[in-house]
Amino acid sequence: MKARVIVKGLALMLSLALLGYLFKTSDLGNSVNQAWIDARVRGHGINGALLFLLMGGLFTAIGLPRQIIAFLGGYAFSIGLGTLLGVLAALLGSMLSFSYARLFGKGLLRTRLGERAGRFDHFIHDHPFTMTVLVRLLPVGNNLLTNLVAGISSIRPAYFFFGSLLGYLPQTLVFALVGSGVQIAPALKLALAIGLFLISGALGAWLYRRFRHGQSLDGQVDAALDEMGGSYDESTTRL
Repeated sequence: MKARVIVKGLALMLSLALLGYLFKTSDLGNSVNQAWIDARVRGHGINGALLFLLMGGLFTAIGLPRQIIAFLGGYAFSIGLGTLLGVLAALLGSMLSFSYARLFGKGLLRTRLGERAGRFDHFIHDHPFTMTVLVRLLPVGNNLLTNLVAGISSIRPAYFFFGSLLGYLPQTLVFALVGSGVQIAPALKLALAIGLFLISGALGAWLYRRFRHGQSLDGQVDAALDEMGGSYDESTTRL
């Protein structure tokens, strides 16, 4: 076995062990919630914003749903700033987990995710930027898994990161709106957020069916979109 493979494997194991140790010996596991936002982020100016961005990136990198970060961004800041910081935090998390997989996990992750990475490569081959945007618009799928699969695929980081940045925007706006204290009647705010979510999800599902050209990103994603297709069509028709 090559020394480089051994070093990468050891680095992977040590980094995971270090992450586990940090979570056990600190309050990181309980940090991202509204009480923490009130104590450390709201009213703390640029320092609070930077801390939110750092923690949001870290937690999305290890699997916390980016929608939760978007919700807390709307809660802590205005809709506009909350959306911006929520998108940047999700992008930072994507960059961290993507880079982690590309630097350390190609050999180790390929045994588990190789088939998915191959499908991802075929799916984005001709238009990597556009297809990445499409993947991020979908209302189903696992953000962390997508980052890891992309990391062991052949996609160029710039295409994946900029495509993710654009594709993250609609859902981030929706959840920042839900979390915000904007002076709109709660029922109206919720209805607006649901409407925007349905529209963005229907757009992603429609684009996926139209432009995948026979390729499948994931069997579970295909099944979920098939099940959701009728309800999305009905909902968007009413809207």
